[in-house]
Amino acid sequence: MTDPDKKLTIEELEAELNALKVTPEAEPQLPSAPPPPPEVPAGPLPLVPGESAKYRLPDMHPEGRKFLGIALAAVLFGGLVLEWTALSFLLLGIAIWVAAFFRDPVRVTPLGENLIVSPADGLVSLITNVEVPRQLLGEGGLNEGLVTRVTVFMNVFDVHVNRAPIAGRLTRIVYVPGKFLNADLDKASEENERQYFVMEDASGVRVAFTQIAGLVARRIMKWVDVGQALKVGERFGLIRFGSRVDVFLPAGYVPAVAVGQRAIAGETVLAVKGTPLMQGAQAQ
Repeated sequence: MTDPDKKLTIEELEAELNALKVTPEAEPQLPSAPPPPPEVPAGPLPLVPGESAKYRLPDMHPEGRKFLGIALAAVLFGGLVLEWTALSFLLLGIAIWVAAFFRDPVRVTPLGENLIVSPADGLVSLITNVEVPRQLLGEGGLNEGLVTRVTVFMNVFDVHVNRAPIAGRLTRIVYVPGKFLNADLDKASEENERQYFVMEDASGVRVAFTQIAGLVARRIMKWVDVGQALKVGERFGLIRFGSRVDVFLPAGYVPAVAVGQRAIAGETVLAVKGTPLMQGAQAQ
């Protein structure tokens, strides 16, 4: 160390400062900051790898509360006035069915490009080629020509909340009054009360689908309007008491389900773009 009373030249001071500098190799390594926590998505949390899903009772959609209230009032009347006769227990069974009919379970929707998921719970009852319905032609609709139509039939025990088959914006909605034939009949798509929808995704592909009333169904409900954007699997409507939904596939998309298969709204992949996922199906 230099004598404090000794005067140093500029060159000597620079030499001593350089000697005191810490080389990069000698610098202490500070611990790195922990990575930021992942963003928590809105809505039900996705499954975490390594953890198992747990069963939960499905919620009841608010639309069903008034019907359940009427059914429970009838049960109360039957119990107090009829003193729990066979009719009272029948009314109790109807109340339980009403609560089950309006159930609205959480669904885990597959995400990915070029997928169309089922908008309805039920049986895939028909896959056929048809002409585009005239109600789907025009502004915000489809072009004329043949398209593949996939039909999902909902019985009175299925979940009747309908969900968007793709992520996109609604470009066309058309309501058509009509009859209440058995929704399982092919002519129901042209004669029954129905409501047409067209959605367009970010790439410009349009998917059309139709809510069709059935023999028991007496009201088709929608909770969306033209211009509204929906996420895939998001709820858009409900049909009360038995019905069906038709989905019109855009060009290049092929069915990923088979006739006779059960579909789950917001979960089952109904169609994919490109090569078919299967060559056929077998009931067993």
